[in-house]
Amino acid sequence: MRIASWILLLLVPASAEAHEFWLSPSSYATTAGVAVTISARVGTGFRGETKPYAAPRLVRFTMSAAKVVDLSPAAQTGDDVWARVVLADGGGALIAYQSNEAEIELPAAEFDAYLRLEGLDEPLAARTRQGASAGPGRERYARCAKTWIGGTSVERLTDPVGLPLEIVPLADPTRGREARFRVVDHGRPLANALVRAWRRPLADHASPQQGAGRDSVPPASESRTGADGTCTLVLAGAGEWMVNVVHMVPSDDRRLSDWQSLWASLTFARLEAPR
Repeated sequence: MRIASWILLLLVPASAEAHEFWLSPSSYATTAGVAVTISARVGTGFRGETKPYAAPRLVRFTMSAAKVVDLSPAAQTGDDVWARVVLADGGGALIAYQSNEAEIELPAAEFDAYLRLEGLDEPLAARTRQGASAGPGRERYARCAKTWIGGTSVERLTDPVGLPLEIVPLADPTRGREARFRVVDHGRPLANALVRAWRRPLADHASPQQGAGRDSVPPASESRTGADGTCTLVLAGAGEWMVNVVHMVPSDDRRLSDWQSLWASLTFARLEAPR
């Protein structure tokens, strides 16, 4: 990670810190007939608190395995466990979630710091041109999260599922030192997007203390997408990984907000360090 970005992470106010959202399975490796529970977390970097299920925020919650299963009836508002799934085979499963939009407003300086931190250059440049008239940051945001429960049918992971903003591996990211990803915005490749990856030991994944405090560790790898929406990340080390990207555009309804954004994440595990 760039030194300037790391210093900024230390200096921005807590209210301006990014809040990643990710799906967290009880196990990233399972066999047919063995149950896995799915929860969600929100926090800074790759350390956060459990996010209770909220049915009013739900647009889509599915599992793509031997067949596509709608998981939306699996939980009620307030539940910490969003779903309990049992795989029919050893091919693996991709869990996908999409939320509707929520609104947030930040003071101008904090909003601009948040844009710098997330590498959102175009919105930041637009606000800089406006100067003092830019005012506070009024934003609508939605979440698009996926998690991969490993298996032999890697095409279940590498095929897009149709989220508005989606991180799609071009090959199995659990193997090899480098992994290529394509960022897709409403079905089209997204260029110049900052894609970042965090890692933590799998031992921390099941720890009851994983939600305590805030993550002060910078991303393990980051890269910008090219014109074709692809980037390469160095994923050195075994453990639980999260890949994240944010895309922001001017709002289509200025009465509600000035900006609207999509946040996408993908979690998976690498059981062995790459050679």
